[in-house]
Amino acid sequence: MRDEIDMDVSPVYPFSWQAATLNAIMRGTFKPISELLLRNDVGFAAASRIVALAGRVPFRLPVHVRVTPDETGPCPGEWVRAGEDLDEDKVLLYFHGGGYFACSPATHRPITWRLSAAARRPVLAVDYRQGPVHRPAEALEDAIAAYRCLLEHGYDPADIVFGGDSAGGHLTLATLLALRDQGMPLPAAAVCLSPWADLTGAPRRVNRLLDPMIPAGRVDWLARRWTAGLDPHDPLVSPVLGDYTGLPPLMVVTGSTEVLRDEGRRVAERARAAGVPVTYEEWPRMPHVFAILADVVPEAREVYPHIARFLTAAQGLLPVREGSKRRRALPEVTASDLAPDLLLPGIPVPGGRAPDLTPEDATAPAPRKRSARPGSAAA
Repeated sequence: MRDEIDMDVSPVYPFSWQAATLNAIMRGTFKPISELLLRNDVGFAAASRIVALAGRVPFRLPVHVRVTPDETGPCPGEWVRAGEDLDEDKVLLYFHGGGYFACSPATHRPITWRLSAAARRPVLAVDYRQGPVHRPAEALEDAIAAYRCLLEHGYDPADIVFGGDSAGGHLTLATLLALRDQGMPLPAAAVCLSPWADLTGAPRRVNRLLDPMIPAGRVDWLARRWTAGLDPHDPLVSPVLGDYTGLPPLMVVTGSTEVLRDEGRRVAERARAAGVPVTYEEWPRMPHVFAILADVVPEAREVYPHIARFLTAAQGLLPVREGSKRRRALPEVTASDLAPDLLLPGIPVPGGRAPDLTPEDATAPAPRKRSARPGSAAA
């Protein structure tokens, strides 16, 4: 099973016109607007408000997706369920991106509902505290509190998976390192989409011109803002410098042209050096956190079967206890499960190392009685 999870992957596919169009639009709008606003506190606050207003635009979700707000725990969020055949004894704890000052669980539903379908479990998207008022350290407190809350409500750590994108990828890694240092039991695996992992202030020269979405200089400005008064070389501030010994299997997904690409690479290399199984996937010509574009970009939909395959392999690495259901394979997930109308031909992987799931690779779970927990439909 370790051979199925410890690998580098560069998928091969025809570059779609949808992706080319989105890249051009972002290069002409999002990137220059970010370049303009993220220069001082006034622009920073304005950017936060603009994204907040955009987040109020309702997303059209498939009829089989249910969103349940949960405001009873130590950190508010929402439960996202894609389908009726989910394993309610398992959960994916998700941390959205947005530079620690923008976005919300609602803005990231295009990711969270597809992750629920891919992982065949509910997703709890954490609404952690953000800037301009709050700092990343408070977000880390919220992330740890959310994980502790799941444990207190009876979830086995081996039935919990972490996920996050961009700043949420940073929060995913920092939470894992903090929990390990506190001696806490760790989740079964973690998925990081375009993680922002280096806040040391080192100049970002890679892909400065190629990235269609993020201006490298504004990332540097934001890193300086969040690390003011802190040691930027602290692994909880810059997880790319962390010791990953003892952490669970990681999946890191990046786009080849994004300015944060090398941070994901370095995380994968450092984790592997510490003995952690890592699946590192670099998708050619894809922008930052391209998985959120799955409603319109075909390539973005194809990443979710890869995530499902990673989670199946990570599950297979877990020790089996008597009466445990943990090594039961996840059912097959294909791109057609996530959106039938915008599909690419099957994306082959060099050497056949990471094919899409097939019926022979996965076995559907047996019918089971669902347990009732806070935020669940059964409750």
